[in-house]
This record gives sequence, C-alpha cells and structure tokens, in this order.
Amino acid sequence: MDDRRKVLELLRENARYSTEDIARQTGLDAEEVADIIGALEADGVVRGYMAVVNWDELDENHVEAEVELNVELDRETSYREIAQRIAKFPEVSTLRLVSGEYDFVADLEGESMHDISDFVADQIAPIPEVTQTVTHFVMTTYKERGIMLETEDDDERLSISP
Repeated sequence: MDDRRKVLELLRENARYSTEDIARQTGLDAEEVADIIGALEADGVVRGYMAVVNWDELDENHVEAEVELNVELDRETSYREIAQRIAKFPEVSTLRLVSGEYDFVADLEGESMHDISDFVADQIAPIPEVTQTVTHFVMTTYKERGIMLETEDDDERLSISP
C-alpha cells in the first residue's frame, strides 16, 4: 500500500489524528504526512472532514430517510445533470447513481418525517425526469461509516429481568 493510501485509511478511521499520530502509525515523518494531506486536499481527493453523530443521543428532532429514485432520460439530459439538480438541496446529504432496480439513491435529513415527505413531494417528484420515488425512513442506525453507534449494553434483549 502506498503512503497516500495509508494516510487516507488513517484519516477515514479518525480525521482527528494529528500528523504526528499518522506519522507514528505509517513510519513517515510528520512533515511528509502534512505534505501528503495537503496534496490530497489540493487534488480534491479529500473533500472534507465530518463527525459521525449518534442523533439518538440528542434531544433534537432529526430524521433521516433513504429515497430511491427512478428517472427517464431524454436525448438532452444526462444522469449528471439530474444529479446536479437534486444534489443542490441542503436536505440531500448523499446522492449516488446506483445499479439495480432504481437509478439513484438519496440520503435525506430533516427535522420530521413530514418535512422529508414534503421535500420529496414538492422538490424531487416534480423534476420532469423523475418517474418514481420510494422513501424509506431510517428507524435506527446501528453502524455509521464503520463506527458502531450501539453497544451491547444498549441492546435491551441482552438484559435479564428479574
């Protein structure tokens, strides 16, 4: 594995690692690590750093949904153009072109199921090329980006009641 890949893997594991932490784990010196990270950012390989949030632990309204989208292309419209229209909305946290039964999958975030339903009905469904949407509301997230959000102690089925 080349040095860039090693640094990327460690950043994906924990973006808060210092250059010294990464240097220690890769055998590089801190200056080399800083140069690699700078180049990865400048080249657009690393686009940002984000926290993995367990929304269930907060007393705030937060709802996530996965929406399957089918589209019908015409001669003038590409998948990329449709994606650019959909991705511009702040409610869309992730948008992917996928293979299988549908064309796109969008991860949406909002304050309520009603907000997400209205967003899909008012903003996504009216896009002329969109022929079908199927919304799946996220009920519980157990693992996010490789990080477990629930520990064994959180699972009520493991508790023994007297």
